[in-house]
Amino acid sequence: MNLAHALRLNTPNTACIVSFSGSGGKTTALFQLARQLVTRKPVIVTATSHLGVWQIPMADHHITVKDETEFQLPKDGVVLVTGEVENERTKPVNDATLNWLCAKSKDEGFFLLIEADGSRQRPLKAPADHEPPIPIFSDLVIHVVGLSGLGKLLDETHVHRPQLFAQLSGAEIATPVTPEALTQVLTHPQGGLKNIPASARQVVLLNQADTPALKSVGGEMARDLLQHWDAVIVGSLAEETFSTVERTAGVILAAGKSTRFGSPKQLLDWNGKPFVRHVAETALQSGLEPVVVVTGFHHAEIESHLKDLPVKLVHNPDYEQGQSTSVKAGIRSLPEHVGAAVFLLADQPQIPSEVIRALREAHTRELSAILAPLVLEERRANPVLFDRVAFAGLLRLTGDTGGRAIFDKHPVEYLPWHDDILLFDVDKPEDYDQLKGLQA
Repeated sequence: MNLAHALRLNTPNTACIVSFSGSGGKTTALFQLARQLVTRKPVIVTATSHLGVWQIPMADHHITVKDETEFQLPKDGVVLVTGEVENERTKPVNDATLNWLCAKSKDEGFFLLIEADGSRQRPLKAPADHEPPIPIFSDLVIHVVGLSGLGKLLDETHVHRPQLFAQLSGAEIATPVTPEALTQVLTHPQGGLKNIPASARQVVLLNQADTPALKSVGGEMARDLLQHWDAVIVGSLAEETFSTVERTAGVILAAGKSTRFGSPKQLLDWNGKPFVRHVAETALQSGLEPVVVVTGFHHAEIESHLKDLPVKLVHNPDYEQGQSTSVKAGIRSLPEHVGAAVFLLADQPQIPSEVIRALREAHTRELSAILAPLVLEERRANPVLFDRVAFAGLLRLTGDTGGRAIFDKHPVEYLPWHDDILLFDVDKPEDYDQLKGLQA
């Protein structure tokens, strides 16, 4: 998965204004992304900070702007627009030029990529009072850090402005930089989050994860970072490999009348708890966030068994019109920047948390539109993960249909799974008797 895909910028009609801040490969990320986005339209690169003259050849065209407010842009390629060159550095563009480029980007539908601060080639930094000058009209802000700085001393050699970094992180000067200290800086309002426009999508790029150990550290950091950022990308610009970590929601469908069974299956006992509570606890243990439980028939009684859990209860008054209404109610209840949703059925309390975690992990590597377990190499099973690109299709479902109705609308990837317990569900009393025989 390349950087454009990891950032969800590889789909048609996604042209936007992207600002980069931070350290540890920021300029490399900017130009790597620019190359991946060049198609039939130019990609414009500019800076509200200084660039080194050695970076100019990374573009196909270089336009130097002094006082002009309008100028001719090339029709293709990566176009670098800067101020004048002075002392081996380009000056930042002025506000008039930046505003004109913003307007052109929106009118003509090309990407505008903006470097918003410098780091003097250090893997880590803390922003000065005047930094980062991120334009208010940015659609996406990417804050880059170099994980190679972890374990290095907190000093001028490895950190740009180490004193400020120490103040933000609580770490001591000349001590090794820890993942906890870096996370503290990245989540501080005067650190990584500084000056990001409220309307912009905000992403951390943990670059230089060039070893399995650093990939693992980046993945651990992502869990805390997601409380403050919309997405965390862990990877290597040198190797051009990335994983995208986003919030993955859980949607538990618990609205049905259980007509064939004869009583609400959601309330059946298994291991001393109602089915629906088992499923909700498994979703929470699997790291799904938020967990939404869609109720309908017997909703008050079902909700009473969940009121002490950190789940969101959504009542679907239209449940008798079919499962599609519950699917849509679940999707509509999700926060804006959820990356995917795992759909769970309230009559499958035996689903293990391990398969949900495996689906989440597999999804970070490719952002597959639909991902489902494949049991015994031939039978697809529940639960199913749907990426946000499939949400629009789910919202068009009608009648008594579920997510499988859109399997022909998107590429479906499968996760091989060894346990056929995923295939078991409770439709009739004899199924329930069989399931009780599987109790731990």
